[in-house]
Amino acid sequence: MSGSLLVIALGGNALAPADRHADVEDQRRRLAVVSTALAGVTLERPVVITHGNGPQVGQLALDQLASHRDSLDPLDVLDAATEGSLGYLVEVAVRNALQPRPVVTVLTMVEVDPDDPAFADPTKPVGPAYPRRDAVLLESRWGWTVRQTDHGWRRVVASPEPRRVVEHDAIAILVAQGFVVVCAGGGGIPVVRDQGRWRGVEAVIDKDLTTALLATRLHAGSLVLLTDVPGVVVHGFGTTHARTATELTIAEARALALPAGSMGTKVEAACRFVAAAGGDARIGALDDAAEVIAGRAGTRIRP
Repeated sequence: MSGSLLVIALGGNALAPADRHADVEDQRRRLAVVSTALAGVTLERPVVITHGNGPQVGQLALDQLASHRDSLDPLDVLDAATEGSLGYLVEVAVRNALQPRPVVTVLTMVEVDPDDPAFADPTKPVGPAYPRRDAVLLESRWGWTVRQTDHGWRRVVASPEPRRVVEHDAIAILVAQGFVVVCAGGGGIPVVRDQGRWRGVEAVIDKDLTTALLATRLHAGSLVLLTDVPGVVVHGFGTTHARTATELTIAEARALALPAGSMGTKVEAACRFVAAAGGDARIGALDDAAEVIAGRAGTRIRP
């Protein structure tokens, strides 16, 4: 197969906005945009696709609370559930667009360090905002950590650094055999090694950092992070005078004051990939997927 490996990350909020229920048909329509873009740009190029799962995991957690169960499934199990459901939707869309190329979805575990400082200081918001009284009751009932955010009181969980994609070798073999691989959904299922045995942990790994790690280890030529905005805003964010950068060096990108956990993490992921692999990294809107993949839209991060 000709061409260097292209790794594409689909943002969970780009597929299903966090401010409303994650409708399956809407996600199918959004995925059609990406698959059409792939058909026009990557027909003969090896491709790996990852995806976010924030809104979808949040919805699963809400459904569990609404069912008044005596226990809740841990986050690693919810991550696995959305890897399967979203992976299926992505795979069908890509299969239809890239026929007759083979496509496969890989349930992916990602190893984290059990001593990662993130476990002692959880900061990643999960699920909706609550009034303070409700948040305190939920904290007491389920052993959560809750904190006040800009949008109200929310549950926060650890977001440790990804250390290793457990299924890396299998993914590499599938890519070499010509498969389009869908993997590492939601940043992967967080696991640790406990006395030689794998064990899931209550955490959410950042999808973009996992994608950058995977792209680097697979020696990808290009990394594309698709989200719900046209690129990296360097001036006037949220105003009519917002200015989006077409290109940034690693130093320029890291000097920007960007919100952690959203665009800040995407930029850091792109910087890590470019610094480690020397490849091309772009951040852009899912609606402009074809143009971003072709290098005509979005923000490029360069050495």
